[in-house]
Amino acid sequence: MNHRSVRAEALAAQEHAGAQLEARDLSLAYGDTTVVAGLSLRIPPACVTAIVGANGCGKSTLLAGLARLHKPAGGAVLLDGRDIGRLPTREVARRLALLPQDATAPDGLTVAELIRFGRQPHQGILRQWSEEDRNVVAAALAAADLEELADRPLDSMSGGQRQRAWIAMAVAQATPLLLLDEPTSALDLGHQIEVFELIRELAAAGKTVVMVVHDLNSACRYADHLVAMQDGRIVAEGAPAQVVTPELVRSLYGVKCVLLRDPASGTPIVAGVERA
Repeated sequence: MNHRSVRAEALAAQEHAGAQLEARDLSLAYGDTTVVAGLSLRIPPACVTAIVGANGCGKSTLLAGLARLHKPAGGAVLLDGRDIGRLPTREVARRLALLPQDATAPDGLTVAELIRFGRQPHQGILRQWSEEDRNVVAAALAAADLEELADRPLDSMSGGQRQRAWIAMAVAQATPLLLLDEPTSALDLGHQIEVFELIRELAAAGKTVVMVVHDLNSACRYADHLVAMQDGRIVAEGAPAQVVTPELVRSLYGVKCVLLRDPASGTPIVAGVERA
């Protein structure tokens, strides 16, 4: 079986029952400092949504709030129409997987052992490790191109290899919702493209993906839906080709630019950047 067909098997192993994720008048704070203020957002299903904006605008805080890692100071996050803060932890873990920006693992843990952790929400007293679990883990290894590194300890690998292992663990969790905080931050250009293409394939197979992305050009190319944040609020939202303008780039990042069109995808490319 070639790599492409193994990857297709990985996608076929996912659970595709839809899940709805929504923020209503959501406020998130650290102590007395409000980071996200009265924000409302509905995540489009079976699409890739990219959250963009300057450092400190609240992107990662919003993602943590959507994943129930940050308790709201006001408003609510709704998962399938129910307050996510009131749902059982195992139920949330079967519907939503999160890959944080600075994930850590115990010393000596191998790649395969890490990926197996993704199956924990599916275990229980009446359901132990199964052939299905083994198949999902094998498929996730293939999807992240890590089969030959399955027995390697994470702490002996490069940053890029470790990031791919964490993404594979999130894939193995087999949730309809996948939240990723800068999933390509430690990867070289080739592996960035590989990860983004995998994310696109997951969405095509029915998964809803929300990712915080540092690079606006990558967000435009690989996302169906763009959410632009500034000072804890959404200032633009929609298809990248519709919402990304020189005026928006200047407002978000304080730079002047020229917008081009990617000849292959037709999506915006930010070029000719200089300080405003």
